[in-house]
Order: sequence, then structure tokens, then C-alpha cells
Amino acid sequence: MTDRTASITAYWDAAAAAFDDEPDHGLRADHTRAAWTRLLHSLMPADPVDVLDIGCGTGSVSVLLAEAGHRPTGVDLAPRMVEQARTKFEAAGLAGRFQVGDAMLPPTGEQRFDVVFSRHLVWTLPDPEAALREWVKRLRPGGRLVLVEGRWREAGQSGVPYVAGAESLPWNGGIGAADLAAAVRPLVAAVRVEPLSGEADLWGGPVDDERYALIADV
Repeated sequence: MTDRTASITAYWDAAAAAFDDEPDHGLRADHTRAAWTRLLHSLMPADPVDVLDIGCGTGSVSVLLAEAGHRPTGVDLAPRMVEQARTKFEAAGLAGRFQVGDAMLPPTGEQRFDVVFSRHLVWTLPDPEAALREWVKRLRPGGRLVLVEGRWREAGQSGVPYVAGAESLPWNGGIGAADLAAAVRPLVAAVRVEPLSGEADLWGGPVDDERYALIADV
């Protein structure tokens, strides 16, 4: 593990305790939870499928996927995030698997998935284009890559890197939909983008930055 990876792991481990306090992280408010439920319903196949949730955090999205009948496997770099996700699933009586691991190379072995899902993650990666290639490899034929992303800064950071060295990350601060689509398009058969900036219920209130879902079918 590099020093930067260790710093990133420590940052998210420390953030785990209060992570769900953010409206779009914990999905505690009924209207926010309902908005994400509707969005996921529109992004996922109609029938239950195996979903790899990369950068799963405390498992809030995985819970919604499991409630919809899908079979989530969550991976996160931060052990405390994974611990919270497991606890959340146990409390809800839901079935799901969670592993500590690097998003660049998810520790799922030879298993393949119908959907690979990631939310607000690519800006933290040292080589996001290599990660995208790896994620597409984890898909079964006819599978789908779903990325919920945007362009932003960490709240309250005023442009200061959230960990030392983060300013050198290729997509630090996020990536616009056109640029992410250009990176994904050579890897898949079809790409579409759904704008989400105007969906205030997803975020707990209005936002003025770019947010979107990218859906890519292989």
C-alpha cells in the first residue's frame, strides 16, 4: 500500500462514523431514500441480478439494491465503512456480501456480475481509466456499468486536497459527463448519460454542480 493509499484509507475510516449524516449518504430521509429507490429502479435490469457495488461505503445503496431483490457484493477500501455496511445488512435482515479491498482491483476473484455500480468514487482513484477497464472485465456478457458521478469539490475544503497528494489524482474534483463518456465508450457497446443535477431529492436539497448517471452496456 502506498503512502497516499494509506492516507486515503485512513481518511475514509475516520469519516465512517459520521458518513451517513449526509443526506445522500445515509438516505435516512424518506424522500431522499425514495428518490434513490426510483433512480436505481430506472438504472437496473428489471429482473434480480448480481451487482458489484464498488466503493460501497456504509452500504446504503446496497441496501436499496437488496430490497429490490438484487444480490449485492460491496467492496470498499475502508474497513470501518465495510463494518458499518455489514451491520446495516444484519439489522435489516438482508443478504449481501462485503469485502475490504481496493476499487482498482476488487477482490472478487473470477466472479462476474450482471451490473457493476459505483457512486462518487472515480475522483479518488490514482488511475481511473485502468479501474474502468478492470470493472468492465468483471461484467458478464450483456452486463451493465452504472456510474453516478459529477464535478465537485469536497465540502468545506475550499480547494485544499482532502488528503496529501490528492491534488495529483487525475480526476480530483470529479469529472464531467462528456469526459467520462469518452473514457468509457471504447470499452463498451453503448453509453448514455442521465443528468441528475436537477433532482434535488437525491442530494437532500438543490445543487449547483454537475451530477449525472452514466449507463454503459457491454
